[in-house]
Amino acid sequence: MNLNRYRNELLVGLSFLLMLGAFFYKNAKISSQAEQLFVMKQEIRDFKKVIALKRVWGGKGLSKKIDKLKMIVPGSKVTWSKKGKKLTVRYTGLTAKELNKIMTKLMSLGVQIMELNITKSDTTYTMEFKCKW
Repeated sequence: MNLNRYRNELLVGLSFLLMLGAFFYKNAKISSQAEQLFVMKQEIRDFKKVIALKRVWGGKGLSKKIDKLKMIVPGSKVTWSKKGKKLTVRYTGLTAKELNKIMTKLMSLGVQIMELNITKSDTTYTMEFKCKW
């Protein structure tokens, strides 16, 4: 008899608990979906970066671009040794303008610089570098 008396209150209480449970479940699902969306966007961004870096570092025309380093200054100032995908270059008697032009061109290429030595004597520079790609 006592249970029948509070039946409506029990139903309201159980309904309220069920409603709270559904509310928290919905919020958890929404937050997990938002987190998954964020992770997916981050992975897409990383994938685009990988593609861009692969174009720079694995470009088919990279060898031709590297050969242009030889033409920046007169041939008498260049000692060139290219073996496969490795390059050793020594520039002597460079002006500051020529050195800057070579460095700008070298830094824009997708190569790994193994060694770089620049020395100054009076107004001329000597530059030696080894790189691979």
